[in-house]
Amino acid sequence: METSVLQKLRYAYRPKLPASLSHSIAGIGVEYGGPTESLSDQEALRGLFKHTYGMPIVTFTRGTNGGIGQKLNVGVILSGGQAPGGHNVIAGLFDGLKKGNPESALYGFLGGPAGLVGNKPVEITAALLDGYRNTGGFDMIGSGRTKIETPEQFAASLETVKKLGLSAVVIIGGDDSNTNAALLAEYFLEQGSPAKVIGCPKTIDGDLKNGPVEISFGFDTAVKVYSELIGNIERDANSAKKYWHFIKLMGRSASHIALECALQTRPNICLVSEEVEARKLSLKQIVDGLCDSIAGRAANKENFGVVLIPEGLVEFIPEMKTLIGELNDIMAANEAEFAEMERESFREIVAWLARKLSGPSESLFLSLPEEIAKQLLADRDPHGNVQFSRIETEKLLIGMVENELKAREAAGTYRGKFSALGHFFGYEGRCAFPSNFDADYCYSLGFGAFVLIASGLTGYLSCVRTLGAPAERWIAGGVPLTMMRNMEHRHGSQKPVIRKALVDLEGAPFKAFAKNRDAWALTTSYRYPGAIQYFGPPEIADIVTETLKLEHR
Repeated sequence: METSVLQKLRYAYRPKLPASLSHSIAGIGVEYGGPTESLSDQEALRGLFKHTYGMPIVTFTRGTNGGIGQKLNVGVILSGGQAPGGHNVIAGLFDGLKKGNPESALYGFLGGPAGLVGNKPVEITAALLDGYRNTGGFDMIGSGRTKIETPEQFAASLETVKKLGLSAVVIIGGDDSNTNAALLAEYFLEQGSPAKVIGCPKTIDGDLKNGPVEISFGFDTAVKVYSELIGNIERDANSAKKYWHFIKLMGRSASHIALECALQTRPNICLVSEEVEARKLSLKQIVDGLCDSIAGRAANKENFGVVLIPEGLVEFIPEMKTLIGELNDIMAANEAEFAEMERESFREIVAWLARKLSGPSESLFLSLPEEIAKQLLADRDPHGNVQFSRIETEKLLIGMVENELKAREAAGTYRGKFSALGHFFGYEGRCAFPSNFDADYCYSLGFGAFVLIASGLTGYLSCVRTLGAPAERWIAGGVPLTMMRNMEHRHGSQKPVIRKALVDLEGAPFKAFAKNRDAWALTTSYRYPGAIQYFGPPEIADIVTETLKLEHR
């Protein structure tokens, strides 16, 4: 595989570390805070995590640590969807291990958690790792979405640990993956195993955060990639002056990506799912709001614009959520009959379903564009439920806006030209070269994971705080995984999970957006961020997201 000039230059980049991790390896101490509590359901979680509940937050300081120099064998897993910077977490972990003791070894499990369960390791050497430093993707060892949840999987994981003589396992993943990390840490202790389990916070969605965990890695790079693309489209729209661009952005549940991109690029409209749910906005109200902006800009002879849409929007619209729930129930209860109906025309299928829906859901279903209705029925997961990420929300809104504008034109309340184009930005941002921020942050997380292991800690998430400051002023340490958990009803029973952090409508980032959006809706206020910069002064190359800036004011 040929290497680009940028890739060669990124290999040579030396990530910055917090001051507590950048001095002599033997001079890293650990400071312990007081006992911690889970977000809620304290009694239930205390009972489930008898060995790891209530542990203190730890902070790395200057000091001494007798465990730093011990020989360690550590396994590492990349779990879930890709996020820029994953290779640098592994690089930080590797370098920490080798600085502590050159005889220490690092093994990567191929294909994610399944590689631990199935004992599929590869030793990560300097020669292997040097071809992946500061680069995007998870291709060095691959990833996977297997969950370690059955007794057999837990037992197989422990057997792998024993066979390889592992001192610890580091799981690099999102909320579900780190839920697994907490369960695995507890299981090892129950079984009398000395092996530690440490997590690292990964997801471009930005929804793995709380208190000490300020952001998950990959978010910074992904939103910069998307914002560059959005800015390019805004400039094109302002040049051609004839298209409305409806852009759906990745973010399965939370709207952090859409909100950050709005703060960076200042589109005419950005929908925020959490606000839609809080205000109980109907699909018609959303469409009316879009049409008001389109009509207002048309009155100013600006028949163009940009709309940002979070991927999970449909799930947050109360009436759509009700409709989808009814469809799931109807199709589950009438599976055989529906299978027979699939031979009929789509119009007959719609009529059959409509008779079984409640009045409001029937009206809504019949109002949807045909291709969206087909997606609601066809694109379903193995359990028969709608796969929200596959619903082309941008096309749904374009179709409904077109119909509403025609009605307004017939009523004499709208005069303009509306041509729309739909886009989905998702996979474009997941494997990009990490920004300097993510390269530094991820390296610090990996190095911190090593210090946690060397300090004899388990059931922790590697953590770096004060991320709005320069890297040397970052505060590194660890947060107990039980501290981030609550109980949720999943698959018919209560499960201990890490709560997703949704957009805070009282938080500074949303308030900054809300303050400006009315002006942006009518006035062309676009900002063009341009490409990620890797070289130059810190205010260009090391710039942080608007979200972090606002949260650290």
